[in-house]
Amino acid sequence: MTVVPVLETERLRLRAAEMRDFEAYADYCASDRSQTVGGPFTRDEAFSQLCAIAGQWQIYGYGRWIIADKDSEAALGATGVFHPVTWPEPENAWTVFADAEGKSIAFEAATVARDHVYDVLGWPTVISCITDVNTRSIALAERMGAKREGGFVHPKYGPLNIWRHVAPEARV
Repeated sequence: MTVVPVLETERLRLRAAEMRDFEAYADYCASDRSQTVGGPFTRDEAFSQLCAIAGQWQIYGYGRWIIADKDSEAALGATGVFHPVTWPEPENAWTVFADAEGKSIAFEAATVARDHVYDVLGWPTVISCITDVNTRSIALAERMGAKREGGFVHPKYGPLNIWRHVAPEARV
């Protein structure tokens, strides 16, 4: 069984998904905030997605973490490597819940996740897949130094742009 590493910053703990995260995740999934990732979703769909966050670690040995407040352990979002079979390559993905918006939490967490991909997994590059309407994620990708590099059409999500993150030696 794969042990999910715990990553920490001054404010955040990136940790394995747990059942205690379900209500916050389900609230996000039911909200309009989830539209850019195919939502809103039912509680049942949210549960399946939370299980997929946990399960991808077992399949690939890498995956997404729950972004938690370091002091309270409250779930603030999710970040890490998202790699469904329909993606062109693994993605550095991020989602923040409404209470975490506008506090640079997504930047802090997604940067730590990207650094893990480079420094621990040894990958030379990683992408993020973002819809045109997700302006906050586009701004975050640009802030992280990623450049738009074409796109693809996903059968469920429609057109997605590929944002290529800078090489490890060129990180922001």
